[in-house]
Amino acid sequence: MKLLVCIIDNVYRDAVESRLKKQGYRMTELASSGGFWKKGNTTFLFGIEEKDIQQLQDELKSICVELEKKKQRKSKQAHRYTSFLLDVKDAAPFIGLGN
Repeated sequence: MKLLVCIIDNVYRDAVESRLKKQGYRMTELASSGGFWKKGNTTFLFGIEEKDIQQLQDELKSICVELEKKKQRKSKQAHRYTSFLLDVKDAAPFIGLGN
């Protein structure tokens, strides 16, 4: 089991949440701001099996690209989102379980 931490621009938040929930992905959503991408971000935490990682990453990219085409908008940033993949056993301290 892996933990995918995805920090995404709020422009994409609703589309990501809606589409991935419809597809059965379970996620925790955290409003976030600060030094990483400044304001206007949401952090999603996904618990995912290793075999499904590439599919989730492809789906995230697809959602963002489709939204940009629909709204005729280009991303203002070099990246639409940034993600980190952790082994669940390594993520325990990160989410406060290893104390």
